[in-house]
Amino acid sequence: MSAKELKGVLPVIQTPFRQDGSINRDILHREIDWLFAEGVDGIVIAMVSEVLRLTDLERDTLTRHCVEIVAGRGPVVASVGAESSAQAIRHAKAAADAGTDALMAIPPSLTRCPVDELVRYYQAILDATPLPLVVQDASGYVGNSIPVPTQAALLELAPDRVLFKPEAQPIGPNVSALLEATGGRARIFEGTAGLALMDSYPRGIVGTMPGADVPWAIVAIWQAMAAGDERRAGNIHARLAALVNLMHNLDAYLAIEKLLLVEQGIFENELVRGPVGYQADAQTREEILRLFRALREECGK
Repeated sequence: MSAKELKGVLPVIQTPFRQDGSINRDILHREIDWLFAEGVDGIVIAMVSEVLRLTDLERDTLTRHCVEIVAGRGPVVASVGAESSAQAIRHAKAAADAGTDALMAIPPSLTRCPVDELVRYYQAILDATPLPLVVQDASGYVGNSIPVPTQAALLELAPDRVLFKPEAQPIGPNVSALLEATGGRARIFEGTAGLALMDSYPRGIVGTMPGADVPWAIVAIWQAMAAGDERRAGNIHARLAALVNLMHNLDAYLAIEKLLLVEQGIFENELVRGPVGYQADAQTREEILRLFRALREECGK
């Protein structure tokens, strides 16, 4: 798959666990089938898939499962970012061997790399496989930021293979700045569970990589924006934003998205690989479900 073919709504899957902590392939199959039934264009394995909490074997297994279950219905993108180039290369080759269509990588989280080191890190990942690579600045909730001029320099490493997912604040202006710095060549995905989707779409993004909890809402916004129906998109987005505003860090994304997947009958439990840093109390859970029901009503679900 070429970089130009990566576009549209590509949600980041949640990883379902059994009570013994193992990955539940049957529920993963249910999740992925449901996502495609709701109109998504492909899937992503990344931060809210808990890849940083999985063993290498589990990470490889999850990727293989996803490729097998998707079975060509859309692209599968696998996150391969790590603390060292050696680890990232290992993950990249394993993902390519599993049959993924593209890779994504955050920079090292523990080391604030100078530009030349960061360029070498991404070059090593690009050299490891022929796959497209999404450069992810996930610093809104994990890792270090990548300055816009550095992102623009990374595009020159492989102009036909490098894409971007900038999630450093302010997202909208950073999208515009990256497009300006690359002469409009950067192919950019919005993230943040769709929170910046309304602002980012008219700036020129090619897709969005939200969570997997409310795909029907994200697809509805994307389709409404494509049709020029900003009123419908705005009404849905207002309900979505109220819900996403409760997701203030990575563990909150995990907890709330899994709660909503259980609520919709997709997951059997809300298990998150521990140790966890966030658990919603009873009142917060009530508020999450109230906002979720309002979003469903707005979408006509």
